[in-house]
Amino acid sequence: MAEAPKAELFPESHKEDDAGAAFVLQSKGQWWHAGFHLTTAIVGPTILTLPYAFRGLGWGLGFLCLTVMGLVTFYSYFLMSRVLDHCEKSGRRHIRFRELAADVFGSGWMFYFVIFIQTAINTGVGVGAILLAAECLKIMYSNVSPHGSLKLYDFIAMVTVVMIVLSQLPTFHSLRHINLCSLFLSLGYTFLVVAACIHAGTSKNPPPRDYSLEANKSDRAFNAFTSISIIAAIFGNGILPEIQATLAPPATGKMVKGLIMCYAVIFLTFYSAAVSGYWVFGNKSNSNILKSLLPDDGPSLAPTWLLGLAVIFVLLQLFAIGLVYSQVAYEIIEKNSADAKQGMFSKRNLIPRIILRTIYMMFCGFMAAMLPFFGDINAVVGALGFIPLDFVLPMLMYNITHKPSNSSLTYWVNITIIVVFTGAGIMGAFSSIRILILDANKFKLFGGDIVD
Repeated sequence: MAEAPKAELFPESHKEDDAGAAFVLQSKGQWWHAGFHLTTAIVGPTILTLPYAFRGLGWGLGFLCLTVMGLVTFYSYFLMSRVLDHCEKSGRRHIRFRELAADVFGSGWMFYFVIFIQTAINTGVGVGAILLAAECLKIMYSNVSPHGSLKLYDFIAMVTVVMIVLSQLPTFHSLRHINLCSLFLSLGYTFLVVAACIHAGTSKNPPPRDYSLEANKSDRAFNAFTSISIIAAIFGNGILPEIQATLAPPATGKMVKGLIMCYAVIFLTFYSAAVSGYWVFGNKSNSNILKSLLPDDGPSLAPTWLLGLAVIFVLLQLFAIGLVYSQVAYEIIEKNSADAKQGMFSKRNLIPRIILRTIYMMFCGFMAAMLPFFGDINAVVGALGFIPLDFVLPMLMYNITHKPSNSSLTYWVNITIIVVFTGAGIMGAFSSIRILILDANKFKLFGGDIVD
């Protein structure tokens, strides 16, 4: 476990002995590199869940929630960047979310609160990335060899080996080219899926469409809060300070340009995936729209080559996502295991890095194989993890550091967001856990298929 910050609040001179900062969070990037990292952290295959999220909201509320979440998260990330800039101008450049929270709130317990949530989110995303990548391989294998003997856990092992190799890239900054490719891959599979949905929806025998919500009011309310939690998780990014840390100082203003780049991609991908998928399948939308287009009990609803290419793009991007969200774990590991006074590639640092990163990836692969129903936990992660980090803490930190007047619009907008999303997080957690309990009979450890 990382050590809690001391009272002197992280003077820059202490960073010289910090291998996590010196190696993993090297500050060499430009604003467009931050844009690549942000896009990979937010725009992933989880956007293919958006039609499923619309299932619990309908057209009007679905559009409203998607738009509000987008605006609030952009505003939240902008405020967090302002808080980081404020601390940097005061001589305290923070490169970790946990240290920023502890500094602003002046409490050691906030350090452990943030590190616990961050670790849970980042490890969860790592497990999910391996699981979904393995599912992509299984989909392609099943089409080539319908009666083949390979199981889901075989593909999980293959993906884990690839992730172990890629995880040896030493710094967050060294992922910039991979994350640029990730940006184009996200655009690629989104537009392929949109084209597939249009093809399915305009075919001679389109899927039956029903946009009605649950008749029972309590079920409708639970589904709505679950959908809100899913959208929150899709917009979530619990590593913004670590991404800003990769920028060459001074970082002031650079992060905003990266955010604008990221949200331009979000606008193109999120709305097109949500609208096209929900338009075709309505309340029969699967938790992964590709599965709706590739039903188990019939022919594919779009050209196989098009869907196959989309699956390949998703597979490739999942490697990048797994790498980005593993950086916080690697930073914690190297802060405690590496020697900053020796070279990054010295035997003293290289051997522990290879061993410890390999162990971490093997752990994620094992969890993915053991829990192939991990997708069901997505909404719980959104409610208990992303909502506090992305919708609550940034507003609180801004109000504390910048001290807007109690009568100002900014102050009350921040307070409103905090109250609304705290309530949504509590209700979302309750409804998401309820779904987990209802689906518990479907769960099987080391199962051969992912539970929807």
